[in-house]
Formats: sequence, C-alpha cells, structure tokens
Amino acid sequence: MKRDDLVRQIEARSRLTGQFLLRSGRVADEYFDKYQFEADPVLLDAVAGQMVALVPEGTDVLAGLEMGGIAVVTALGRHTGLPCVFVRKAAKRYGTARLAEGAEVAGRRVLVVEDVVSSGGQVVLSTRELRALGARVDTAVCVIDRQEGGAEALAAEGITLRPLLTRADLDR
Repeated sequence: MKRDDLVRQIEARSRLTGQFLLRSGRVADEYFDKYQFEADPVLLDAVAGQMVALVPEGTDVLAGLEMGGIAVVTALGRHTGLPCVFVRKAAKRYGTARLAEGAEVAGRRVLVVEDVVSSGGQVVLSTRELRALGARVDTAVCVIDRQEGGAEALAAEGITLRPLLTRADLDR
C-alpha cells in the first residue's frame, strides 16, 4: 500500500470528532481511535510494513506498550523478525509477576513501540521501567504522533521519537 493511501485509510477509519478525555487529562475535540486500524488485519499489516523503515539498526527487541502497542509490536515483529516484549502499565501481582512479558530486555537495545503519542507520558514511564530492568532504550516509534509535546517530552528523557504519521500528515 502506498503511503498516501495508508494516510487516507487511517484518517478515514480512526479520526473521530466529539469530546474526548485524553490520558494526559486534557479534553480534545478529536480523537484517533487506534483500534480501528489495529483491528483491521490488512490495514495493520500495511502499517507495520511501513514502520520497518523506522526501526534503528542494531535493535535487539521490540517493546509494545499495553494495550494499543501490543497489536502494532506483534505485526512489526512479523515484518522484522525481531523478538517482542509486551510491557504492562504495572507488573501483575500473580503468575510471573513481571512488568515485561516475552523476550529478555536486560543488556539489549530495545525499541519502544506505541500506537498513538500525545503527551508521551506512557512512553516515558514505560521507558524508565524498561531501563530499570537493564534495557538500553534511546528510540521509540509510533503510528501517529499527535504533535502535542510528546516528542519533546521524550527528548528530555533521551528518547528519539520516530512517528510513521503525524497529525499534520493526517490533516492534509
């Protein structure tokens, strides 16, 4: 799928208007419903195929953030052949009691994978947790950067954000 077609499909499928409370606490008059492109296997595969170019050389593990990043990281892993780890917002208190499930991250270069970035808050929190587990994290990728300060918040933590699409792309 060509990039312009991908932009049109994501915009048409996922942009909603109304009143939406964002994770940051801000109220927005539009929302990108990532589940609309993540639940479509053909569209998700096209997204992942184009995200391959965003994966830095030397990446050892892809880390998908709960919950929306899980579908994206799984699809991206299929395209890159890289192992994945699924990162919870908090370690579960039963079973393995792990924060990160799947591939080992200690001592490895880990790429954080998210669906939509607004303020960057969850990426910052999860990156801190991954680093505490011994991961080397300096880059995050996302499908959509809403361009609401997320890239700057990540940069302050030593993380470069590489978005597949920005809000400006979807506004065209």
